[in-house]
Amino acid sequence: MKIIVGLGNPGLRYKNTRHNAGFMALAVLSKQYRIPIRKRGFRGKYGIGRVGGKEVVLFEPLTYMNLSGEAVEAICSSKLEKKSDLLVITDDVNLPVGRIRLRQKGSSGGHNGLQSIAGEIGPDFSRLRIGVGREAEIENMSAYVLANFSRSEKAVLNEILPKVAECADVWLKKGIKEAMNRYNSA
Repeated sequence: MKIIVGLGNPGLRYKNTRHNAGFMALAVLSKQYRIPIRKRGFRGKYGIGRVGGKEVVLFEPLTYMNLSGEAVEAICSSKLEKKSDLLVITDDVNLPVGRIRLRQKGSSGGHNGLQSIAGEIGPDFSRLRIGVGREAEIENMSAYVLANFSRSEKAVLNEILPKVAECADVWLKKGIKEAMNRYNSA
């Protein structure tokens, strides 16, 4: 079984914020795979389906970003056999808006959601980062990532989300190395 996690914060207040880019990408995958994310459990919402002959779980933690690890650990301890079958999709302020970056494992890069997950299950999981950019110096990073995308940023995001879904699909069907080769150079 493969698990694809989209990170974000629950609730309408956060729906269109930079920090919810992972939720937005998961919504695209949910539609593409026809796997509704409606079941509740593991401190989140999830859906289970089959893609290319493989059982897949799409999962949204409902613990808020900084405690994402608690929810991810709960579903992984129940449904995951090996960490290489876990992909976490999240926002990244260190990438320009519209860029994506896939890594097999690594550091949190200062991202509290990734840090929480690594604290619960270790750092050896794949992560697909969606660039949400940032201005030169941001005094209040929390306010920045919890703010809505600007109109122009949202337009770029809407163009990149299908590419994020394609990357996740290649990860699922052909593996991390093939997905990294195809999407990290773009």
